[in-house]
Order: sequence, then structure tokens, then C-alpha cells
Amino acid sequence: MSQPPAAWRPDPENPNQLRWWDGQKWTGATAPSPAAAATTQFAAPAAPAPSMRRTGWRTAGIIVGALVVGGLLARLSPIAILLVATAVIAVGLVVLFSRPLPALGLRSRPSGLLALGLAALLFTGGGLANASPNGGGTVTAGGSSPSSTPQSVAAVPSSTPTPTPIPTTFETVSEEVPVPFEATTVDDPQRDQGTTTLVTAGANGVKIITYRVTLVDGVEVSREAIGEATSVAPVAEVTAIGSKAPAPVAPAAPVPLVQQGGGCDPNYAGACVPIDSDVDCAGGSGNGPSYVQGPVQVVGNDIYDLDRDGDGIACD
Repeated sequence: MSQPPAAWRPDPENPNQLRWWDGQKWTGATAPSPAAAATTQFAAPAAPAPSMRRTGWRTAGIIVGALVVGGLLARLSPIAILLVATAVIAVGLVVLFSRPLPALGLRSRPSGLLALGLAALLFTGGGLANASPNGGGTVTAGGSSPSSTPQSVAAVPSSTPTPTPIPTTFETVSEEVPVPFEATTVDDPQRDQGTTTLVTAGANGVKIITYRVTLVDGVEVSREAIGEATSVAPVAEVTAIGSKAPAPVAPAAPVPLVQQGGGCDPNYAGACVPIDSDVDCAGGSGNGPSYVQGPVQVVGNDIYDLDRDGDGIACD
């Protein structure tokens, strides 16, 4: 069995009011019955009840609170007041055209109109806050921002001092830089092998580098090389290395042995040392009368003192 659609229907518990039927069940939202309201119009006017006076103060408090909240949100951020007011407008439209929201205290369609009015108050409070000349304070019930001082002080525009420009200048400077010489060698076949001779002495050159210097307030901050030129060319050092081979040494002519006594002395081997009154090494400083061409090995007594260095080899 289908349920009746959502609508305001006579309250089954109180015939003098209406209760909202959401299509499935009765809700807690109620509203005065039109029939009861018509009957009340012809009744004698009653004195305002204390609850009506409290409602008036409550309404004034809501209006003031909405203006204050709107002003605070406008000071905080224009986006904040826009978001809050949009949310309130959306809630009011839902209650006005769709269904009440008892959880938010909006139980009837007229409460939707109150929500839309609350959104308008938020915008009004934000506009008053933005229009305030001193840009601060709290919005009062009259919609104005109280001044923190008895007299209104006009804002004095602060003048920003014009910064003094720092002078930047440029100049061109030159600097001499030494250029090292190179050392080279050449082969000289006219010089003996293993000998070296300095042919040309080396000398450093001079190079001039030109810079563009940037000065800020008279102090150098950077420099850039814009050109260079060699004023004195370096002189290479040349060294000659001899490669001439030494001339071969001709062997010494053998000195004829003079043997007066005849025979060879048995104290020597490797060459015949004659037996004589004295024997010297050929080519030496001895005066004979006999000589021997070494080397000669001493195998006995060196009677002729031929082995002067005592290594066992004579006339070496």
C-alpha cells in the first residue's frame, strides 16, 4: 500500500495545529492550523503574553548577532562571509520549497524565510564593516562601529622616502701578465756524445689583458676581460745535446821483450816474464833492463814487484 505524499496535515494528536508528514512517518515539525488561526481572528484581542515580549528581544538579538558576525567575517575574509551566507541561503531555500529541517530548528516554511533574512543581515553587516572609516571595532545594534576614541582622527598618509640611487660606474684597466718561455732541445752531431750546451737562453714574454671593471659606489664588484695582446714575445730556451761518437783508440804497439837471462820465471803465468836482474811492465815507468807485456798472473812470489795493487794480476 503506497503512503500519502509528504505535506502538512492535521495533527492526529492536536486538531488545532498541523504536523509535517514526510511520506513515511510523522515528524516533530508543527505549524498552526489555518482553521484555528481563522477562529483566533474573531476572538477578543488578548494582552501580549510575556513569551511574545521575550520573542521580540530574541529577534533583536538575532538581528544584532547576524550583523556582528557578518562584520567579523568580512574583516576576516570576503570569501568566508560569502561561504557562510551561501550556506544559510541554501538551507532557507530547502526549508521553503522542499521540507523543514527540525535538527536546525527550522520546522516550518516561514522559518525558511527567516533563514533568507539572516543571510541578508550577514551581507549587511559585512557591508557596514567594509564601509567603516577606521576599519575596526564591533558592529552595534544600530549598525555602526563605535570609535575607540572620543574624536575621529584623520589618517595621515605616510610618505615613503625616495631611496637615493647608488652610483654605478665603469672603467677600463690593463694588466701585464708574464708569458712563460718554452724549453727545447736539439741534436748536435758536432759535439761529443753525452755533452750539453746552452745555445739560446730563454726569456719570458709579456701579455697585456684589458678588463672592463664595474664599480658600485666606488667599490669594484666585478671585472670582465674584453681583450688581450702580446707586447713582448717569449724567447724559447734551446739546449744542444751532443751525439758525436768518440774516436776509436788504437791499441798500443807491443813492447819487445828483452830477455838477457833467457827462460821464463815460474812465479808468473799468462805471459813470459824473463829471468833477469830486474823486469818492469811494458809502457810503465820502469827502466828494465827487461820488460813484460801484461796482464800477468802472479802464481808464486812477486819477485819483480809487478803487482803493485796486490790483486794477483800484474801489469794490468
